[in-house]
Amino acid sequence: MKLYPDTHYSAALHENDWAQLKRFTDARIALGRAGCSIPTNELLKFQLAHAQAKDAVLCQLNIPKLQQQLEQLQLEHIHVQSQASNKELYLKHPDLGRVLSDESRTLVKEYVTKSAQTFDVVIVAGDGLSALAIEENAIPFIQLIRQEVQQQGWSLAPIILATGSRVALGDEIAQTLQAKMLIMLIGERPGLSSPDSMGVYYTWQAKTGCQDSARNCISNIRPAGLSLHVAAQRLIALMQKSARLQLSGVHLKDEHTLNTEIKNQSVKYLF
Repeated sequence: MKLYPDTHYSAALHENDWAQLKRFTDARIALGRAGCSIPTNELLKFQLAHAQAKDAVLCQLNIPKLQQQLEQLQLEHIHVQSQASNKELYLKHPDLGRVLSDESRTLVKEYVTKSAQTFDVVIVAGDGLSALAIEENAIPFIQLIRQEVQQQGWSLAPIILATGSRVALGDEIAQTLQAKMLIMLIGERPGLSSPDSMGVYYTWQAKTGCQDSARNCISNIRPAGLSLHVAAQRLIALMQKSARLQLSGVHLKDEHTLNTEIKNQSVKYLF
């Protein structure tokens, strides 16, 4: 004798009543159902998104490709490595990603000695938790920022490409280069719909031991998120205000009104 009667589910696909809302978000809503489970197509999409998120974290940053692109833009660059020399160390010991390796520290110091100059701005592009985000977004963003930096009359340090990097790795670099303004581009922790999201952390007079409260963050920079143009506009506005007040972080408020026309502008990228 069965304790519970058999339950029979229809094999037909039932669309969720909220399906029309899906066009406004990448979030997993209104998946529908097939019987007592989600449709096979939605399950496969989830598994693909999960695999893409894992790949974003575990893949190595393509340094030769980025170097080639920077050379085409005639931008001087330096490649540095944190003390997290591989992905396993990077994920298990976050503290190692905040400190330059001995070789990289020597490399940056030697450049300072040879160049004998200080800089207003340094841009560090670090892999973080998504190498994909940097490979797809960093170079076009650097192009936009370079144009604005030149218009402001600020001097730009060599572009720093950093592997095994956490946000705080830029502090030591900026301090060594004696750069007033640090722009740290970093791959953000990927979500199941955003493996290519880049974050920007801005710090005035960054130095080793800087607290997160001294930074300003612009997040979710990617084609399906915050556009490169809008992110660049917000960053430059913050930098202009920061230069006047000589501070950054919680005391620097983003009060800039975005130019809506910028969304319709097109920029010709090399890549």
